[in-house]
Parts: sequence; C-alpha cells; structure tokens
Amino acid sequence: NGDAANPSCSGIEGILEAYHKSLKSVQLYGPTNFAPVVNHVARAAAAVPDGSQYFVLLIITDGVISDMAQTKEAIVNAAKLPMSIIIVGVGQAEFDGKTGASPKVGALGR
Repeated sequence: NGDAANPSCSGIEGILEAYHKSLKSVQLYGPTNFAPVVNHVARAAAAVPDGSQYFVLLIITDGVISDMAQTKEAIVNAAKLPMSIIIVGVGQAEFDGKTGASPKVGALGR
C-alpha cells in the first residue's frame, strides 16, 4: 500500500487500491528476492497466535525469483501460519521456476 509503517490492506478493495497506487510509483527491476517479504508477512502472522487474523501475501512480479532456495524455505516455514501466498507472474520472463515451487515445497513434508 506504500506505507512502510502499516503495509496492510483490508479486503479486495484495499488490495485493488494499493495495486493501482503502486502502478504509478513502482518501477520493476531485479533482483527478484521474495524471501524477505515472505518472512516479513510470516512474522506478522505469527504475532497473532489466536488466529483472529488471516494474511494474504499477493506478489506481482515481472521477473524470475532470484532467491529460490531461500523463498522455498520461507514458504515452508510459513506453512503452519494463518497466511496464503499468491505469486502472479506478468510480462515476458520465464516463470518456470515458480510453477515447480509448490509441489517441491509440499514434498518437504510440511
């Protein structure tokens, strides 16, 4: 949403508003490191131990994940938390690495 102090959005309307706002200010470039943002949202989800909140991390990317091993580890560690991770690839990049991420993460037994 552009607010580093309070980076959350509420509902679909909030997500769409943040997306449209970011189109005007964000320039996409590499490297494409997802682990830090996955870990950030995971910390927020872990801070609500009663499960009263559910977190959805929507990542829209135009590049292949640069830190795939760290991202997979972050996703596996977050699997037990009240959160979902959605990664949407846009543009001309090869996104083959993303399509295999979910089955390989699932194969780690979490």
